[in-house]
Amino acid sequence: MGDDSETQALIAAARGAMAHAHAPYSRFAVGAAVRLTDGSIVTGCNFENASYGLSLCAETVALATVNAQGRFADVAAIAVVGGAMDSEQEALVTPCGRCRQVMNEAEQMAGRPLVIHCATPSGDRVLALTLPDLLPHAFGPMDLGIAPAKKS
Repeated sequence: MGDDSETQALIAAARGAMAHAHAPYSRFAVGAAVRLTDGSIVTGCNFENASYGLSLCAETVALATVNAQGRFADVAAIAVVGGAMDSEQEALVTPCGRCRQVMNEAEQMAGRPLVIHCATPSGDRVLALTLPDLLPHAFGPMDLGIAPAKKS
C-alpha cells in the first residue's frame, strides 16, 4: 500500500489538482493523482462542460494523461480528493462508476493490484480501497483474453 509519506504526497498532489478543477456548473471540485511505479506522480482534475455529458472526471483525466505518456501499465496507486467549492464541509469522495471501470482497466493492464486512497480535502480522513472493494465482479481486458502488459 506504500508508506505513509508516499500516501500523504499522493493525497497532497490530488489536493493540488483539485484547486484547478473547472466546475462552474456543479461547484464540486475533484482532484486525482496517480503514482507510477518509478514514484512519479501525474494529476488530473474534473473538467465540466455546459453540455454536461462532455464533462470529464479527475480520475479519468489523470489516467488518460498517464496513457498519453505511454505509462498506463506503470500505474501503482491513485488518490482522489473532492468537495463542494462553496463549503467548508469535509466530504470523503469515492470514484464514480465510470472512473471505477477506468481504474479497473488500469489495474488489469498493469497486472498488479491498485490501492485507491480516497481522502477529505484536509487529508484528515483517508480510506484505502482496492478495486474489488469499489467494483466487485468487474469486467475488463482479462475477460476479453487480453493479458497485462509485459515489462521489458
